[in-house]
Amino acid sequence: MLDTNAFRSISYGLYLVSSYVDGKAAGCTVNTFAQVTSDPLQVSVAINKENHTASVICEAGMYTAVSLSQNASMELIGRFGFFCSRDVDKFESYSVQADGYGFPYIAEQTVARFTVQVSDSIDLGTHLLFIGTVIEAEILSDDKPMTYAYYHSVKGGKTPPKASSYLGETAEASETPRIAWRCTVCGHIEEVDELPEDFICPVCGVGRELFERIEL
Repeated sequence: MLDTNAFRSISYGLYLVSSYVDGKAAGCTVNTFAQVTSDPLQVSVAINKENHTASVICEAGMYTAVSLSQNASMELIGRFGFFCSRDVDKFESYSVQADGYGFPYIAEQTVARFTVQVSDSIDLGTHLLFIGTVIEAEILSDDKPMTYAYYHSVKGGKTPPKASSYLGETAEASETPRIAWRCTVCGHIEEVDELPEDFICPVCGVGRELFERIEL
């Protein structure tokens, strides 16, 4: 027996990881940033190989990570989680600071920041696991950090298909199909017969034209 719902009980945080090379920044939303040793202070993060942020980290050899506040907006999470840094300036319109090494990080809606010097990477097939030493750390606010469970249960968030924890979205079957609309960018589902003309996806921010009608 393999019930993938069991994985929902594993506790995660929610973070923005970013790096910088040749004057260009890249970043993404992750839930895999974690401390692995205390002496030295080492952390790890798993990022999909197809994610542009992974290639930038490989080239730069460093990255920043910020832990998101429970008050972080779905627009911020969606911008870093469902768009590609090659196509979109994810940092635009947000408060951005630089660490002591010149690497950018989002300085709003966050709890703490970390700068990590990568010491090793492990090929996990679909993902790269970066292991590194924390060389800077700072508390940014006294807000409560957001957990991955809070993101799903309270904010109604979705998991990007490239995320390490993506297991597909499941729903209970019903005898009568329900009408809904699914975002073709992030997968968010709105259970309504019709979407308003001015509807905006609460997860990734795209408009009605990028939704498709589905039956549940």
